[in-house]
Amino acid sequence: MNKVEINGIYYNLSECEKTAEVTKNPNKYSGAVSIPETVSYNGKTYTVTSIGDRAFWDCTGLTSVNIPNSVTKIGSRAFHKCWGLESVNIPGSVTCIGNEAFQRCRRLTSINIPDSVTSIGDWAFGFCSGLTSVNIPNSVTSIGDCAFWDCTGLTSVNIPDSVTSIENYAFWKCTGLTSVNIPDSVTSIGDWAFSGCSGLTSVTIPNSVTSIGDWAFNECSGLTSINIPDSVTKIGKFAFDYCKRLADVYCYAEKVPSSESDAFEDSYIEYASLHVPAASIEQYKTTKPWSDFGTIVAIDDTETQAS
Repeated sequence: MNKVEINGIYYNLSECEKTAEVTKNPNKYSGAVSIPETVSYNGKTYTVTSIGDRAFWDCTGLTSVNIPNSVTKIGSRAFHKCWGLESVNIPGSVTCIGNEAFQRCRRLTSINIPDSVTSIGDWAFGFCSGLTSVNIPNSVTSIGDCAFWDCTGLTSVNIPDSVTSIENYAFWKCTGLTSVNIPDSVTSIGDWAFSGCSGLTSVTIPNSVTSIGDWAFNECSGLTSINIPDSVTKIGKFAFDYCKRLADVYCYAEKVPSSESDAFEDSYIEYASLHVPAASIEQYKTTKPWSDFGTIVAIDDTETQAS
């Protein structure tokens, strides 16, 4: 590829495909940047189709970016460490947001992810502490490792029905998160996925999840109730560790889920109530860590399983 500068923006030009990729500025970009759909060089026209890896990396003076509808890919670390970035539009043409694409963009308060995007990369919005809201469209099937790591400003997240997996550390330390909707489409919740989400008060695990990862809800100190469906067969180690306000756990599985004895470590479950199917109550009473609950009672007819 041929690297050129056109009107203050640097591009890698592909002669064969007549496409342009936005790339690094040796002096770093600053202020408001508007990327055009096409550029001309030596009498030839090139369509801008991607923002390259690290294109705006560490451009601390960058405040806003306008991305044209011709762009389909935002590369890895494309806007990493853009401390001053306050707004960015992601057009409906983008299908891929790379790993760490917006990591540490602390002044971003909201982000609209278009329904053309199918995956959110690892660490894509990690440490975006100013982010208060995020729209995840129905096109997204997976939320990557650490995707919203330490986004302390997030208060609520709606996860669409298209998502099948919430990966490791996806919402780690999102301390401002007070509610989260986990749809029935989700089949696995990764290790540490919601660890440290101290603002959560209740969680309903959907009826298609079969396993809850290690430390998945560790240190969710505000959590008072949990609904575990009958589809869950395995609960990881320390999955609900340090959930000190836990008062009620509803587990609808007739066959006691396998779990480490430390699944509810330091959660004072000796003062909490476990609600289980009547037919299985004796199994829970004789199986660790379930037997450590202070009260174990049968689920009555009014306590229907969430679907």
